[in-house]
Amino acid sequence: MIKKIAVIGGGSSGLCTIKCCLDDGLEPTCFERSEDIGGLWRFKKNPEEGRASIYKSVIINTSKEMMCFSDFPIPDEFPNYMHNSKIMEYFRMYADHFDLLKYIRFKTTVVSVTKRPDFSSTGQWDVVTESEGKQESAVFDGVMVCSGHHTNAHLPLDSFPGIEKFKGRYYHSRDYKSPQEFSEKRVIVIGIGNSGGDLAVELSHEADQVFLSTRRGAWVLNRVEEQGYPVDIVLTTRLKAFFKQVLTTSMVNQWHPTINDDLPNRIISGKVLVKPNIREFTETGAIFEDGTREEDIDAVFFATGYSFSFPFLQDCVKVVENQVSLYKFIFPPHLEKPTLAFIGLVQPLGAIMPIAELQSRLATQVFKGILHSITLQGTHTSLSYFRYVKSPRHTIQVDYVEYMDELACLAGVKPNLLSLFLTDPKLAMEVFFGPCTPYQYRLRGPGKWSGARKAILTQRERIIKPLKTRPVGDYTHHTSVPYLFKIVAQTHSQS
Repeated sequence: MIKKIAVIGGGSSGLCTIKCCLDDGLEPTCFERSEDIGGLWRFKKNPEEGRASIYKSVIINTSKEMMCFSDFPIPDEFPNYMHNSKIMEYFRMYADHFDLLKYIRFKTTVVSVTKRPDFSSTGQWDVVTESEGKQESAVFDGVMVCSGHHTNAHLPLDSFPGIEKFKGRYYHSRDYKSPQEFSEKRVIVIGIGNSGGDLAVELSHEADQVFLSTRRGAWVLNRVEEQGYPVDIVLTTRLKAFFKQVLTTSMVNQWHPTINDDLPNRIISGKVLVKPNIREFTETGAIFEDGTREEDIDAVFFATGYSFSFPFLQDCVKVVENQVSLYKFIFPPHLEKPTLAFIGLVQPLGAIMPIAELQSRLATQVFKGILHSITLQGTHTSLSYFRYVKSPRHTIQVDYVEYMDELACLAGVKPNLLSLFLTDPKLAMEVFFGPCTPYQYRLRGPGKWSGARKAILTQRERIIKPLKTRPVGDYTHHTSVPYLFKIVAQTHSQS
């Protein structure tokens, strides 16, 4: 019997979830509240209620080989770091290639998801949706929540005394679209994550002065590493993950990067001035924790992240302080039947697209009853409790290689390195020493893809292709080892 699955959200996580359902013989129906796919990555001039929002110039911080879906490489001519419009182009190619759009019901909002009276025996759900003012209900054998966690702006005004008397304007970073309206203004940006860094840089080209307020500071890395390779290609390797296991927690903790190519240049030129946390606001400015103050402030941007909630699930799942009890960040452990899964509800140090895809592959196997051996008990804290500060972002933080391997072990798709070194040394060398690209999780097991080996062995060619403007010598070889030693040496010198 084919099982019917409700997929909530048509962003990147929703798209790969639809495909994974189809691959496993399930029947998906995706409900997308807007009129198009793309979720976070579809730019709209005005922020929309209940949908993530980005500004026009956003470029992703993960490179194309690390962020692609595992059986659909991004075209080699695409840039390594893509503008949001290019990401949308890739999503449309993916949706068209696998004929996914016919499974999506656009302009349809999920109102409620509730257990049916016989849930303990069937695991079925009643899903109520609304479209054009009309509601309808349908029964589904499983539900996959792909609505993301970049929708509800986290605006911690209680942490900033005096904000109520500040006469300038304040915004959340999701409200930012372009810098022109802040020409000749004095602006404070609060937060030095990726969004805060991007906003500070953009605003500094128009504003008279930008102040970047940060509680703890950050490591700022360029997107481009040695020999022109993307930084995540160099750093996200199994070799580095192995070395990280032998480093002390304090050494690892000191290195959590913000990716921004331009921020150092704007800081060194004085267009962006780094300030400590704000102690309080005045009517016209702000007093910082070091006692300094800045007056005549026109605007403040809170790049303070997001919170998540699932009002349509009512009492099934509770979110407390931006935390939800989930096994492997996917399955609520308290349900009588494992027929509810959350896809993409993580904040990885790496790309989220292949993580969401692997979560979906695992969930569909559970829905089909293939993985009877999984005991969905307890939550997944990983190392987040010890590694990260307590903040809304870090409650769902994961490390890419480690988390992907955990899921892959459960799904039966983790690469067998010993077997590879014995049977295919060339491939094994690239799998272990090269970047841990998503294709590695298509080499074996359920969902094995015949093109995975070739994709891995040709990934460097796709990286170099958009940079080739004239014939040059062979510069395809690189290693992450020297850079890793640099990180260790720098960390040791500061301890």
